[in-house]
Amino acid sequence: QVQLAESGGGMVQAGGSLRLACVASGRTWGRAVMGWFRQAPGQEREFVAAVTWWDDKYYADSVKGRFTVSRDNDKSTMYLQMSSLKPEDTAVYYCATRKTFADYDSAALYIYWGQGTQVTVSS
Repeated sequence: QVQLAESGGGMVQAGGSLRLACVASGRTWGRAVMGWFRQAPGQEREFVAAVTWWDDKYYADSVKGRFTVSRDNDKSTMYLQMSSLKPEDTAVYYCATRKTFADYDSAALYIYWGQGTQVTVSS
């Protein structure tokens, strides 16, 4: 079992910044990919960003250039630095992890999930 815990959510005005963190604990294994997803009310969970064990990074088009994903393997922690936030970024943000890399943007293929942290961007 792997436990994931997100932190860093909150309320911010449009144009502001937030930094999310996701700490992994429990049984460690060769986690290939760690990902960030988000879900707004009434909408499906969508891919935001992912980072592989070897530090390749991938982003949704909607956040490219504004969000930066990173990981600290020694601390078993993944981060999401969010800048130039927009009201449409408002959602619950989840971190997740899986062993395999293919289809890294597919939520259905992630095995372990955190509880989520709310991000609210006001206009």
